[in-house]
Amino acid sequence: MHNAPQKDSADGQNDNTCLTVRNEEARRKRRRRRIISQDTKMETIPKCESCTKPSVEEIRLWSQSFDKLMRNPAGRNVFREFLRTEYSEENMLFWLACEDLKQELNKSAIEEKARSIYEDYISILSPKEVSLDARVREVINKKMQDPTRHTFEDAQLQIYTLMHRDSYPRFISSNIYKSLINSGSRTSSES
Repeated sequence: MHNAPQKDSADGQNDNTCLTVRNEEARRKRRRRRIISQDTKMETIPKCESCTKPSVEEIRLWSQSFDKLMRNPAGRNVFREFLRTEYSEENMLFWLACEDLKQELNKSAIEEKARSIYEDYISILSPKEVSLDARVREVINKKMQDPTRHTFEDAQLQIYTLMHRDSYPRFISSNIYKSLINSGSRTSSES
């Protein structure tokens, strides 16, 4: 059996301490997400966006492209419900908050909404923190000196891409989506 080369004991101890701190931070973050997720399971999905019941055709279109799903309020609500089961609902909530910010015209309201988005989704102290790379975080930190409607565009694109590549394929093959298709098909054949 081969043993890994031994490092200087002080270096090894520092590496272990850093690793332990990082592991503990990751555990705390997962715990916070679990608690938030359990709390939000009590909410009803339509609180996020009001919408009409989707047609069978609309539901089928969601499987054709992520853009079609995200352009449809009912699709976003169902996808949000799915994200909640994966403990990543904050991605959709962040994306929606950014969309809302882009519509704002009042300068003081823009600043207030931007600060709220930052505290809720960007701050490392937030239990709803979204996963962004260091470059995007740095850009946001600079833009927060004088926030605009477009302060979070890079972050929003990164989260959109993450949802598209990571969560969307699982959503399309999920029981949530399949049951929607099946119940929609049954309803339309009964008419």
